Amino acid sequence: MVADRAPHDDAAEGPGGGPAASGAGGGGVRGGGVRAIGVAIPIPDPHGALLQAKRASFGDPLAHAIPTHITLLPPTELPEHEFGAVVEHLRDVARTERPFQIKLRGSGTFRPVSPVVFVALAEGIGGCERLQAKVLSGPLARPLPFPYHPHVTIAHHLPEEVMDRAFKELAGYSAEFDVWGFSLYEHGVDEVWRPRYDFVFGEGGQRRV
Repeated sequence: MVADRAPHDDAAEGPGGGPAASGAGGGGVRGGGVRAIGVAIPIPDPHGALLQAKRASFGDPLAHAIPTHITLLPPTELPEHEFGAVVEHLRDVARTERPFQIKLRGSGTFRPVSPVVFVALAEGIGGCERLQAKVLSGPLARPLPFPYHPHVTIAHHLPEEVMDRAFKELAGYSAEFDVWGFSLYEHGVDEVWRPRYDFVFGEGGQRRV
């Protein structure tokens, strides 16, 4: 159900904004024994790599610090002593789920409320909402500042003309893939989010990357 990521594995963005750092330049535990974590559905390649490259082409400084993803738990600070319980909670969530399909289609924006342009979901919203509700329970229960809206960020807090360009360039984008599970990410001292664990749906066993 859960696989510890090899320490050399890099990622790109942070779940919600970005995830755990392990490996060169990383360092998962911060001052006072606090970890910064996030949980997200990773977008598989070639789709993930393409969207990350598009984000970089817009000049987004976070493009290479956050892997392409759909957020389930936004960046959250967690005391070190609670980390094990969170991993067990996420393992239990994954056991109750089965793979589902996501279809990405077209672009959207949260402007003017939030300076974000994203790729929208045409299918799989219900699966993401169900999974997100389970993740944000137990040791990860927390209020969110906005209603949950699954999406894939492609531009964040950039000049208006760049945001307009991102919106137009991704308007015709489409892709589809099966969701096998989700990942826990940790934010490193180098400001990069990296996947630490994969949680595979059902009773199929571990996935080591």
